[in-house]
Amino acid sequence: MLDQLLFSLRPAYKNYYELVTVSTLDREETARYTLAVTAADAGSPPLTTTQTFTVDISDVNDNVPAFNQTSYTMYVRENNAPTVLVGAVSASDADEGPNAKVTYSLAPAHPAERPPCSCISVNSENGQVFVLRPLDYEQVRQIEVLVSASDAGTPPLSANVTVRLLVVDENDNAPLVLYPSQDSSPASSELVPKSSEAGYLVTKVVAVDADSGQNSWLSYHLLRATDPGLFAVGAQSGEVRLRRPVTERDAVKQKLVVLVRDNGQPPLSATAALSALLLNDFSDVHLPHSSLTTEDEGGSLTTYLIISLVFVSVLFLASLAAFIARKVCKGKELKGGHVLYGTGNLQSGPADAAAAGTLPHAYCYEISLTTGSGNSEFKFLKPILPSLPPQQSGMGRGTGDEQEFSRGPHNSLGLSIQPVFYPAQSTPV
Repeated sequence: MLDQLLFSLRPAYKNYYELVTVSTLDREETARYTLAVTAADAGSPPLTTTQTFTVDISDVNDNVPAFNQTSYTMYVRENNAPTVLVGAVSASDADEGPNAKVTYSLAPAHPAERPPCSCISVNSENGQVFVLRPLDYEQVRQIEVLVSASDAGTPPLSANVTVRLLVVDENDNAPLVLYPSQDSSPASSELVPKSSEAGYLVTKVVAVDADSGQNSWLSYHLLRATDPGLFAVGAQSGEVRLRRPVTERDAVKQKLVVLVRDNGQPPLSATAALSALLLNDFSDVHLPHSSLTTEDEGGSLTTYLIISLVFVSVLFLASLAAFIARKVCKGKELKGGHVLYGTGNLQSGPADAAAAGTLPHAYCYEISLTTGSGNSEFKFLKPILPSLPPQQSGMGRGTGDEQEFSRGPHNSLGLSIQPVFYPAQSTPV
């Protein structure tokens, strides 16, 4: 029997009939139909013949790929390795053949939007999702992308699904102390009256952690103190309070180191150094806070000062020794150099010089030397007449220890220079 809802026979020509459909067929619902056609004559009794037909429905690309979830949520730990697999998407197509072949890709949310995130990749064949580079939870905590599934039909049909990637925090950030400031500048001291009772609030340590969850839960602990029994630190609040009243035996300058630790695995920590001055009243605020520097800094400064003093002392002694040696050498040179000109270097007399030169007169000079100076001082005496014979220009007379020589060095101009030598005690004339 023909399915009256789907097929019917329509007369074509005399005893010929056509098998036609009377409603829309859907291959995805029924891909094959089996029909039985019966032919009967008008005799009595009528005779019949039945023929069975099989009708296969061919596929057309009329089904869009469908994802098995309306959205996907995947997780990745921060500081992940590159190209790590975080999950997969899956879509199916009710068609068959090429119309059912699905490929995956990233697609922007809207055509006008920027391209999808470059840190995520999708395998086009199996829909696996990869994170291509390490992620930092403190910079990006969630990434949303659209994954498209397209078939190979003509025209191709596609569908999109949202993939939400959540970055899982790791304990990779140590606590950061905001107060008191831990920079290189000298820290100020908290002023505590000596009349304060137990529970007095000295200060409060404030710190934050860039991580999240239990990785950002902070606890405060007193690590070191000048007098550990004097101060107490609130484990959750970071408040520094007096554990007991201040006594006269307590040091005026108190140093504390507070440990700030998070609750991650493994836990990370930071320290906050602070100082306190125990004062009778706030009029003593002029006390030098710079004296609260660490012992290591004081030791280093002392070492530098000692080295500088030793260097300056050595340099001074070396300069003094060089100065004394120079004076001694100069004194020896002057003692050995009283006579500047020897008799072997002198000419026969002033007449020879007058004859050799072009000047009409020859002049005699007196040279005065002292042991205290290396310079020569000259004194003009008198002109020497060229008519005097050489034998008359003998040795002149001197007074005291002064002695004048007629034989002296002559210059090319006919000037006669007579050296005169003085004892060490005399002064230049």
